[in-house]
Amino acid sequence: MNAVGAVLTTGIYCRDDCPGRPLPANVARYPFAAAAEAAGFRACHRCRPYRRDLTPPPEAGRPGPAAAGMPELVCRAVRLIAGGALDGATENDLADRLGVSPRHLRRLFLQHAGVTADRLARSRRAHFARRLLDDTDLRVAEIAFAAGFGSVRQLNRVLAEVFRATPRELRARRRVADRLLADGGLPVRLAHDAPLDLAAALRHLAGRATPGVEAVTGGAYRRVILVDDDPGMIEISARSPAELLLVAHLPRLDGLIHHVGRARRIFALDEPGGPYGFWDAFESGVHDLVRAALPDPARARAALRELAARFGTPVPGLAPVGLTTAFPRAEALAAAGPAAPGALATPPDGPVRVRPRARDPARPGRTGGPGGLRPDAVSGGPRGRPWTTGSAQRSTTVPAVATARSPAYAAAAAASDGSAGVPGHRWVSSRRPAPAAAAVRPAARALDR
Repeated sequence: MNAVGAVLTTGIYCRDDCPGRPLPANVARYPFAAAAEAAGFRACHRCRPYRRDLTPPPEAGRPGPAAAGMPELVCRAVRLIAGGALDGATENDLADRLGVSPRHLRRLFLQHAGVTADRLARSRRAHFARRLLDDTDLRVAEIAFAAGFGSVRQLNRVLAEVFRATPRELRARRRVADRLLADGGLPVRLAHDAPLDLAAALRHLAGRATPGVEAVTGGAYRRVILVDDDPGMIEISARSPAELLLVAHLPRLDGLIHHVGRARRIFALDEPGGPYGFWDAFESGVHDLVRAALPDPARARAALRELAARFGTPVPGLAPVGLTTAFPRAEALAAAGPAAPGALATPPDGPVRVRPRARDPARPGRTGGPGGLRPDAVSGGPRGRPWTTGSAQRSTTVPAVATARSPAYAAAAAASDGSAGVPGHRWVSSRRPAPAAAAVRPAARALDR
């Protein structure tokens, strides 16, 4: 999906579905639009390849657009870049996350992607900014921060590098049909190439939604999100067979590119045939643990509702659309600790033991985001079946979280010392979890009636 064809005789690059048909002998293939831009080609004005998001290659063994001939290390790096790993970070930081040297990472990218990782990230931000220039009436300064740039000057420099024009000149070229209108909020297109059964997606999301945080009504999916500590709302509905419409009601537009990426993961737009995702990895982990402890869907929804109501941020004014609170932050649940009602549920037949696996930041599990929770097997589940949980940091472990014989559940482990005064819990590893792991362990809560 990311590959483009560059026409040597005209100096432009196009998508594969472009109505223009140059001679095959005059076309050079590039794995990414950024590689064609680095080689001196400009985007076609007919197919406008910048209007498609950077599609991360799928994980090994999962459906999706494959990156033929590209090493898994580069695919993992592209997945991280698509998730914003280089927004506010450097290639050295990315190489450190992947466990290789910056020089080796740069050499692999130039060899297999045709462009450096940093330039790929800049191209992604520039394309998002160009779409905002076309589709909205936002000021240039607002677009700069919404697209992940650090300043307007940086935006101007990258747009001149990628599109050879200033933001004002690019906006003057936009088509009348591009401009999106919404009755309040900021509308953003969510384009997808593969067919999407929106009705089936909404049914799935409605069945697993956290009451008060998410709602599916009137053919639209709505949820509360937090921008820093301030609540906002997004709503996603159908716009055309090839596009969804995201309407964002946010206190600030900083980092909008990340919110759009998470919205795409919810509907698996970049992974056709893959599982529908969650807003972030922490929320996915909490859902997995609660539903493992409470297999009955009604009880699990009640548990999630109470968890959100007690520890989430209240949001007034959205009750008419079924939204009342934001999903609890990891810090809020971790701060509650074992003092929260119900504490941790210790299995009556002994502790549950975890088989830890090292964290792989480029294999985020089903949420699709960088650094997500990856399912691990936990022994001691009902009838010998494993519990589902996740490892959140390299060489760390997660303790026992729930039992099928009790309505109590735990969203994660209690404290970073591995005991937190909970008798009967044994640890597979004696290493002290890193702060990131501690943040993923919220307080346990009980629903005994």
